[in-house]
Amino acid sequence: MPRLHLKPHRDRSVRRFHPWIFSGALARLEGAKEPGLVEVSDADGEFLGRGFYNPNSQIVCRMLTWRDEVIDAEFFRRKIEEAYQIRRGLPGIKGENTNTFRVVNAEGDGLPGLVVDKYADYLVVQISTLGMSHFRHEIVAALQNIIQPQGIFERSTGAALNEEGLQPATQTLAGNEPPASILIHENNLRFEVNIHEGQKTGFFLDQRENRAWVARICAGRKLLNGFGYTGAFSVYARQGGAPRVVTADSSTAAIEMAKRNFALNHFTAAPEDFVGADLFQYLRSTTQKFDFIILDPPAFAHRQKDVDNAARAYKDINLQAMKIIEPDGLLLSCSCSQPVAPDLFQKILFAAAADARRQVRILGQSSHGPDHPISIYHPEGRYLQAVLLHVG
Repeated sequence: MPRLHLKPHRDRSVRRFHPWIFSGALARLEGAKEPGLVEVSDADGEFLGRGFYNPNSQIVCRMLTWRDEVIDAEFFRRKIEEAYQIRRGLPGIKGENTNTFRVVNAEGDGLPGLVVDKYADYLVVQISTLGMSHFRHEIVAALQNIIQPQGIFERSTGAALNEEGLQPATQTLAGNEPPASILIHENNLRFEVNIHEGQKTGFFLDQRENRAWVARICAGRKLLNGFGYTGAFSVYARQGGAPRVVTADSSTAAIEMAKRNFALNHFTAAPEDFVGADLFQYLRSTTQKFDFIILDPPAFAHRQKDVDNAARAYKDINLQAMKIIEPDGLLLSCSCSQPVAPDLFQKILFAAAADARRQVRILGQSSHGPDHPISIYHPEGRYLQAVLLHVG
């Protein structure tokens, strides 16, 4: 097997189980120069582990193991089995009450670049690294053996694929092709999911606990679900006792699905409670006031170079929300931009509050749920932030 040698003093992060090796840490590669499995050693030749080498990526190697073990079909079966059993042991995502959750969360489960989401009897796979693409067959076989779904569908898209030398892939990998609409259950609520065309793999599974949080505290409040997508926060809010819920999103298709999700759960709403509009413009033009506003925008920053523009966008959207929220109102502000660190996001919220001249308190903070684990050695795996604010 080819061996990747690190430069002197560049092995510390690998010894601490961080899975990424950047090109600047590479001293030389003995053996084949093509992408593939490599042994990793320090400058003195000491074995550190094995990973997948991709010379076309800034992350030149992604570690798969720190042990002297074979990376084969059994390796992937074991890793996926372990990830699946962890989920089966979590409260709240077993049985018919919740039949949708994340099965594999990339680095959080020791499989960089692999995401697997379960939607009822179907699995959706996202592959974003060349290494995981190389083992697509082994991954699919393991998923079939362990979970036995009706079908496995790949939804690998996004700009990150270019950096790995991959092409987008949308295809059925095994079993039956998923229908255009899949009915899922989450905390006894029902949702329609389009895994062929929806955002991410079809549904924002990472917000499950935050949706339940909203349901517990929204009773009696007039609520605006900004960037509402298909209305999941809105459905939870109606279940939690919010007398009126307005769902706003710029996508007409998302708004129509939000209406269907309300109907699936036997909730009614006036036509004007579903607003097809750009939220930046809507907050500036609406004459309505709200007791609870949820801001869950798409990622404003995908790379470090995007952070300054993202900070301005996050500040603006939160400032406008703080301007129209009623005294004693609640604001749940979210960011799924991984490059925007938690301390920076809090500073952005501080700046918005100061400009709005409102008295604002942090009541709580949250992230993605336990089926989206983060390796303690890879803090970059945390991307979702949710901050609950009291606006006086």
